[in-house]
Parts: sequence; structure tokens; C-alpha cells
Amino acid sequence: QVQLVESGGGSVQVGGSLRLSCTASRMVLSVNGVMWYRQTPGKEREWVAVVARGGARNDADFVKGRFTVFRDNEKNTVYLEMNNLEPEDTCIYYCKTPNRNRSYWGQGTHVTISS
Repeated sequence: QVQLVESGGGSVQVGGSLRLSCTASRMVLSVNGVMWYRQTPGKEREWVAVVARGGARNDADFVKGRFTVFRDNEKNTVYLEMNNLEPEDTCIYYCKTPNRNRSYWGQGTHVTISS
């Protein structure tokens, strides 16, 4: 019922920045919390950040001071602004939102940090 799409990934050098976007097929992001996760092959998927319906934010310790999650309800979009990127940030980034007691995930966008 809900399809999420991430975009904005790419390849940047250490210390660079990227802005990831998450948009939905329906107008659901404006009325639900949205989380960002990331996963590196062979590792568990990690929670990165969350923005609540009203805009309240929180993020994981390993990205504090570098990443910011925010929403634009008019565009039905949630963003993840990533700054001062490190090689350890290389992975696939996913967005997720709950709706009607289910969780919906996007297909992910790739982020590669090179030295």
C-alpha cells in the first residue's frame, strides 16, 4: 500500500557531504514517523535517525554532530543531511515508516566514501 523511494546517494571523498531523500507513493510521511537505517554487507542493519510526525528528531551516537534528519511535509519528503562523511559511512541507506501496524521500507540508496 505504501512505497518508499530513497535517492541522493553517490560517491564522495572523506569530509564531503550528501543529502538523502525519502519520498512515498502516498501522503503518509507527513502523518507518520520516519526512520533512517543503514546496512553494510555482512553486518546488521543499523538505526541512524528518526524524525517524528511533529518534527522531533533523534539520531544514533555514531552520527551525532554530523547528520541531521528533517522533513518537508508539503513535499511528502524526509531528508537525511550528511556532513563530514567518513569511510565507515559507506553502506546502503534505507528509510522506513510505520503505517497501519506495518513497517514499509525503501529499496535503499548507495553511499560510498573514498579517501
